[in-house]
Amino acid sequence: MIKAILIDDEPLAREVVKEYLEDFKQIEVVAECNDGFEGMKAIMQHQPDLIFLDVQMPKINGFEMLELIDHPPAVIFATAFDEYAIKAFEAHAVDYLLKPFGKERFDKAVTKWLAQHQATESSRQTQHLLETVSREEAHNRVVVKSGSNIIIIPVNEIEYLEASDDYVKIHTAGGTYLKNKTMQFFEQTLPPGQFARIHRSYMVQVQQITRLDPYEKETYTAILKNGKKLPVSKTGYGKLKQLLGI
Repeated sequence: MIKAILIDDEPLAREVVKEYLEDFKQIEVVAECNDGFEGMKAIMQHQPDLIFLDVQMPKINGFEMLELIDHPPAVIFATAFDEYAIKAFEAHAVDYLLKPFGKERFDKAVTKWLAQHQATESSRQTQHLLETVSREEAHNRVVVKSGSNIIIIPVNEIEYLEASDDYVKIHTAGGTYLKNKTMQFFEQTLPPGQFARIHRSYMVQVQQITRLDPYEKETYTAILKNGKKLPVSKTGYGKLKQLLGI
């Protein structure tokens, strides 16, 4: 039996999907969820083959929820998300259903997934999707897991970032959090006028810098408002000079 989960904050939308799924006897709905928090827990508990996912939901959106899952399942979006964003992920999701959708369109999406039902392929599609979309989300906030908690970090609260093996440490006044991304990812996604890559292992919010002290051989030390000292490479200093106008 194929396991599916419905994640949508609109009960009526979930009922429509359940009704349409009645013609697909091989698919069993094992859970219904009202938001991304419930969805994440249900996915970890049931390990579904397929999820029907809304994008715009309270607390965390559908994309952010997927990012928090180590091995996300195949995804069919059922969403009223505006069309420009759909184009960003339509090449990587299994399919998307733009609300309100009819049964014929729904059947086409499910049949398409059944025809290509291979876990490795579905997982790869979802990972490509997240790489595409999370770059847009990171302009405003970063969502991380801390134990069993989900933390939403507004970009303005990030003081600096530090490379740590396969992770990046996100330093804020409230604590330090790990995110399974690369420094290159954040360099490409965080607002370029607000953050600067000052060293291969560090990015900093420029407004957090109080002064730059010479170190050695054209390198510097950045002193932050919280007293933290970060190394600044020759290349990083060039970037800061341009941003700070010095």
